[in-house]
Amino acid sequence: MKARLAVMLLVSASSLASPSGRLQLIGPAERFAPGIASTRHDEIRLTLSPDGKTALWFSRNRPGGPGGYDIWISHREGDRWRPATPVPFNSPGRDFDPAFSADGRVVYFCSDRAGGQGGDDLYRVSVERHGRFGEPENLGPVVNSAADEFAPMLSPDGRRLLFSSDRAGGAGGHDLYSAAMIGRVAQPARALAGGINTTAQEFDATFLGDGRTVVFARALDFGSAPVRQFVAYEHAGRHDAGHALPSPMNEPGGDSYGAMLDGSRRDTLTYSARRAGGEGLDLYRVRYRMTQP
Repeated sequence: MKARLAVMLLVSASSLASPSGRLQLIGPAERFAPGIASTRHDEIRLTLSPDGKTALWFSRNRPGGPGGYDIWISHREGDRWRPATPVPFNSPGRDFDPAFSADGRVVYFCSDRAGGQGGDDLYRVSVERHGRFGEPENLGPVVNSAADEFAPMLSPDGRRLLFSSDRAGGAGGHDLYSAAMIGRVAQPARALAGGINTTAQEFDATFLGDGRTVVFARALDFGSAPVRQFVAYEHAGRHDAGHALPSPMNEPGGDSYGAMLDGSRRDTLTYSARRAGGEGLDLYRVRYRMTQP
C-alpha cells in the first residue's frame, strides 16, 4: 500500500509542477570533507558561512558531543578543513539542523532543551567576534508550538523564515511553514500556500538564491519510507506540489534530504545522502542554475 501511495504522490507532484528544466543540477556532486565532516556516522544538513571558512552540520550518532544528537563545527585553513568539534551551545538533549543567516551573524537551529514551547523548537544564536557564539534564544510561540519544528532557514534577503512543523491544522505529518521577519522579530507563521504540503511528510526545506524556489524533502513517513528531494516553484504566492529532483540529489536505493543553500556560493546546494552500500549519511555539495522554461 505504501508503494502505491508513493507512486501516486510522485505522479501527482510531477503533473502539478512547473515546466521541467527551470532548476538544473550541474555536474557530479562532491562529497564534503571526507573523514572530517563526512564519516561513517550520519552527518546531516551542512551549512556554510558566507566567507566559506566555517562549516556546521549535525550528527545523530557521532560520539563526542554532550547529547549524541549534536551540532558539529569545522574551520577551513587554506584548502583543508580542521578536525571537527561539537559546538559550545549543544545541550544534553537533541540539537540539530543548523543554518547560517545570509550575513553570517546568526545561526538558526533546533533543540528540545528545557524551557521551550514543547517538543523540538526553533532557536537562534549569534555569531560573535573570533567565531565565538552567544547564548541560544528560543524564537517563541509565534513560530514554535507544542509539536515539533524542524529545519529553520532564513531567506537570502533575511525577510522570511522557512521551517517545517507537525502542529495541528496542517495537511498531514510535517508541513512547510514560513514566517515574515521584521528586523529580528518573527511574525506569526503560516503554512506555505499551494499544493506543496500533502498528507506525506514535507521537511528539510531551503530557499534557492532567488528567495522563492524551494527545495525540500518528502517521505510517506519517518523511519521506514524512502526520502526523496523535490523542487517547487512559486507563482503569485503559491508553491506547486513539486517534482522529484534528478541524480545526483536522488539516487536509487538511498535516502536524500537536508538540502541547504550554500552560504558561500549562491549557485551551490548542500545536502545529505545515503548511497547504496554506504555506512551512513554523508554531506555533499552540487552546483545548480536556474533557467527559464
